[in-house]
Amino acid sequence: MQLCFATNNHHKIKEVMAVLGSEFPILSLQDIGCEEDIPETQDTIPGNARQKAETIWDRYRIACFADDTGLEVEALEGAPGVYSARYAGPQRNSQDNMKLLLRNLQDKNNRSAQFRTVIALRTAKEERLFEGILKGSILTSPRGSAGFGYDPVFLPQESASTLAEMSMDEKNIVSHRAKAVKQLADFLRRNYHSLQGSTKANL
Repeated sequence: MQLCFATNNHHKIKEVMAVLGSEFPILSLQDIGCEEDIPETQDTIPGNARQKAETIWDRYRIACFADDTGLEVEALEGAPGVYSARYAGPQRNSQDNMKLLLRNLQDKNNRSAQFRTVIALRTAKEERLFEGILKGSILTSPRGSAGFGYDPVFLPQESASTLAEMSMDEKNIVSHRAKAVKQLADFLRRNYHSLQGSTKANL
């Protein structure tokens, strides 16, 4: 069974592979010869995940999954949300994004937030969505050097460590992406035989 993860983000690939392990061999965009940028023009997190998975299926006819993740901050009415990666501009710079977020929260007492990941799986037979949510709060300054994105300022509920202070194993116990990936893995296990019997063209 061939399955492509529709991303060029090496941090995401490492996190997903840490959850899936070797049970499900995953191809990268580079492996299938895709070097172009995958569009993300939808106004919702599920919409972006579906768009990316559909794009790879339409162009390469290989079963694939794609994720989109957003940080939703209560005091900012859910922002940055679907625009999390480009919150501070099209340069998609994590440091710029964090600085803008902290600046926008300077006069806010409510620091509650959640990370939300949606994974879209696309095969010839169907499309499935899997969602993972991690609730927590935004700190007033970054802590930790691991992880990526907003991890240094996000403190999960009932945790003394930010996501950027956790090892990958620790993060994969609680993270939004790991929760969604585990649902994907459960689905693949339940449907392994039917998927395994399919060809690349009709998976």
